[in-house]
Amino acid sequence: MDYNYKGIRLVYSGAELSAESAESLSREYNLVNIGDASNLEDYLSSLSLFTTPDVIMIEVHDEELVFSIIAKIKNNPLTSGLIIVLLGHMPDKRLRNRAIKAKIHDLYFYPYNVEDLKDRLNFLIKFKLIKPNIEQLSVIKKQREYQIPTLKRVFDVVSSGFILLLLSPILLIVAILIKLDSKGPVIYKSKRVGTGYKIFDFYKFRSMKSGADKELKSLSALNQYADDGSGTNAFVKIKNDPRITKLGNFLRNSSLDELPQLINVLKGDMSLVGNRPLPLYEAEMLTSNEWSLRFLGPSGLTGLWQISKRGKGDMSDTERKKLDNFYAKNYSIWFDLSIILKTFPALIQKEKV
Repeated sequence: MDYNYKGIRLVYSGAELSAESAESLSREYNLVNIGDASNLEDYLSSLSLFTTPDVIMIEVHDEELVFSIIAKIKNNPLTSGLIIVLLGHMPDKRLRNRAIKAKIHDLYFYPYNVEDLKDRLNFLIKFKLIKPNIEQLSVIKKQREYQIPTLKRVFDVVSSGFILLLLSPILLIVAILIKLDSKGPVIYKSKRVGTGYKIFDFYKFRSMKSGADKELKSLSALNQYADDGSGTNAFVKIKNDPRITKLGNFLRNSSLDELPQLINVLKGDMSLVGNRPLPLYEAEMLTSNEWSLRFLGPSGLTGLWQISKRGKGDMSDTERKKLDNFYAKNYSIWFDLSIILKTFPALIQKEKV
């Protein structure tokens, strides 16, 4: 099988890569030179699910700093599956032993033959693509195989099926009203990211005019979530959203627009209780640091943030993330039941969000 390595993103951290070697590597891979290790931590903290590299080569100048960074790489669900190659300045048995203990894929000492290095990288890349072993499987990959606990799944299926059957006349009436109120489909379908970064089709009754997604960027100043100091909010919830139809306001304030998500629950895309599955543009901003933990718990129709501070204008981006992380660490069937019981009083919102 032939492989196109040009699509492989190789990140180089160091100061001694020659122009000739850089040109040779660039012909084979998508080479990104980020400079010395002091820049590496900043680079890693800026990564998202969609920009994570495949290979990282690090020159060992400050040994303690480099191995500290390697530990962070391996402990981060987003980067734990990276191929890591170290470049040393002279043969050093102690450094080699330390690299082996840290489970580094390979270690080269200057001067090295760049063609030999490329052959080794190609082997590692092929091996990873063809036969990934336990060490090479990232936590994200494992979490994509996440299974909802049996008791939670049984509860989800029985409850959502019963509610759909019970509310079927209301669902039909809402569908007719939406069709009469404005042009567009009855069901709004969008791509959402749930547990383990699994992407699925997410269903809601349409409460906005057609083409509303294209207007989102122009409405960023109305975002409900307070800036946490980062300058960029991960979550988006628009106050007094002008894209909402007349009927849509009622559907949102009564939470009737959420009812089609019971179909997602039946399908197993999500649970009745969990962290809200996020649009792709929000999920991409929560994969670079400790906030990715929120994807390691179930995604759900209702959750901890809804009963804690839903509709409150002073909720910050960080507060929402902390609530999601707390649920991911502590969810249980009893915790879920308490959230469900507290959800009903939170269904009627005072703010138009």
